[in-house]
Amino acid sequence: MPSKQKILIVDDDANIAELISLYLTKEFYEVQIVEDGEQALQIFNTFQPNLILLDLMLPGMDGYQVCREIRTRSDTPIIMLSAKGEVFDKVLGLELGADDYMIKPFDSKELVARVKAVLRRFQPARADAAPASKLVQYPDLIINQSNYSVVYRGKTVEMPPKELELLFFLASSPNQVFTREQLLDHIWGYEYIGDTRTVDVHIKRLREKIKDHESWRLATVWGIGYKFEVK
Repeated sequence: MPSKQKILIVDDDANIAELISLYLTKEFYEVQIVEDGEQALQIFNTFQPNLILLDLMLPGMDGYQVCREIRTRSDTPIIMLSAKGEVFDKVLGLELGADDYMIKPFDSKELVARVKAVLRRFQPARADAAPASKLVQYPDLIINQSNYSVVYRGKTVEMPPKELELLFFLASSPNQVFTREQLLDHIWGYEYIGDTRTVDVHIKRLREKIKDHESWRLATVWGIGYKFEVK
């Protein structure tokens, strides 16, 4: 029998944390709650969560700092929880490496659905899955969605699940133009809270890690969206 997936809840509001824990426990997740950022970083290595639900407004070290620190050591999916609904706050969270962003108050059933969606995207493909369908290769670039790895110019490039999936999706359909809405729908799988700048943020982060090549590049199609251009 497969072991339960583990979720770390980081929230100093005991009522909200317990409510989230109740819903997730009913879905057979193993849950642990901590009240501040320092505790979260201390327990991260020992608990080894599959996903982190991270409140932004924490005593001492805030959620942004916690996210930044975790991203230096792991690509574990992070869903940020915040009463801050401004676009700036969402974009900042995504730029720091969060995989999703939910605004309080939120519906607990929607939160559970998003947790499941993020975990599905992060899970490696089954061993019996056809590896060819999960591998894309170009000169100096190998994107493997089976084990969630990217090798660029001979070196492994670390990136969160959404970045890798966005790159894989575009590279799997060379020279095909996709709108931001199409990319949101395929990668996120639901109507994201916010706007299509979510895609722009992830493209920006990809371009910082994967520079234009003489044979291919991540190209902007002005007024429409993006494509993986092969020359």
